[in-house]
Amino acid sequence: MRQGFIYSLMLAMAILVLGGVGFWWLDPKVLTLSDGLWLSFTTAATVGYGDLVPSTHASRAFSVVVVLLGLAVLSLVTASLAAMFVEREVQEEDRAIERDLMREIRHLREELTQLRQEVQALRPKD
Repeated sequence: MRQGFIYSLMLAMAILVLGGVGFWWLDPKVLTLSDGLWLSFTTAATVGYGDLVPSTHASRAFSVVVVLLGLAVLSLVTASLAAMFVEREVQEEDRAIERDLMREIRHLREELTQLRQEVQALRPKD
C-alpha cells in the first residue's frame, strides 16, 4: 500500500509540474514558472484563489484538463493514504482472528485427545 501511495503522489507531482509548465507556456499573464506551478496547484485542487487566472482560450481549455486530472489524481492520493491506515487496522484484526483460531484449534486438539483416551478406556480388552 505504501508503494501505491508513493506512486500516486509522484503522479500528482508530475501532473502539477506539467500543468505549471503548460500554464507558463500558454498564458502570457503567467510570467514565471513558479506562478505557473501555483496556478496549476490552485486549479487542480479547485481552490481558485483568483490571484492568477487563465486569461486565454488555450489556457482556459488547458485548465479544464488540469482540473479533471487534478481531481482524479489528488483523490487517488487521498484514497491511497486512507488505505494505508485501513490496512494497518485490518492487519491487526487478522492477527487477533488468527490468535483466536489457534487457541480454538489447541482446545479442540486437547478435547480430541481426551475423547480418544475415553474411547480407549471403554473398549473391551482382548
